[in-house]
Amino acid sequence: MNSVKIEYNTEKPPVRYPEYGRAIQEMVEHAKTLEPRQLRQKTAESIIGLMIMLSPNNPNRNMDDFREKLWNHLFAIANYELDVDAPAGINIVKPEEKPRPEPLGYPNSATRMRHYGNSVHALIQKAIEMPEGSKREGFVEVIASYMKLAYKTWNKEHYVSDDIVKEDLEILSNGQLSLHEGYESLDKLAAGAGRLDKEKSSGRQRNRGGGGKNTKGGGNHKRNRNNNSNGGSGGGYNKRRKR
Repeated sequence: MNSVKIEYNTEKPPVRYPEYGRAIQEMVEHAKTLEPRQLRQKTAESIIGLMIMLSPNNPNRNMDDFREKLWNHLFAIANYELDVDAPAGINIVKPEEKPRPEPLGYPNSATRMRHYGNSVHALIQKAIEMPEGSKREGFVEVIASYMKLAYKTWNKEHYVSDDIVKEDLEILSNGQLSLHEGYESLDKLAAGAGRLDKEKSSGRQRNRGGGGKNTKGGGNHKRNRNNNSNGGSGGGYNKRRKR
């Protein structure tokens, strides 16, 4: 009984670029053995044409960068053993020779009490650098008020007291900042800012409403004037109807 030997893909060399398939890789391997050099060059260019056809929906297929990428892939598939010339203006660079950007450093973020955010840490550092005085005390009070607002945003189910914020402020500033004696409630500043926004919004609405009323009034005056001017003709029409 004759036995048929079947060659499985698992027994073949791995495909270096799966997007082109094994057929392209086998063509490249065959092109390496062709002689003379002109035939090998023409075959390589034909393989590039097939690789372009395998990317019909690529919007960059007619650009030089895309062709440069294909030629680099062609030489990589051939393990840089294909003796052909790339078109003018196309540079063949091995992956290990390409310049690599330096890794980006991880941003320095707050490590303590992250629920306040980096902005609070920056404000605290700014307050520490300020000279002592009423301006610094007011700035610290603003920071503490914002800290309480941020704390309440992320802890809506728990009551947040001024004492908690005061203690956290001293911890984050390493004991260099504290609320001055006799400070007002930290909620008062936020409430005042909210009230100011409401007053500005209502003022804008009143201005828009006032202009609308004047315009509407002018429109009514026009309509009344038109009605008066048409009154004669309307009356005559009614009299004619009665006749």
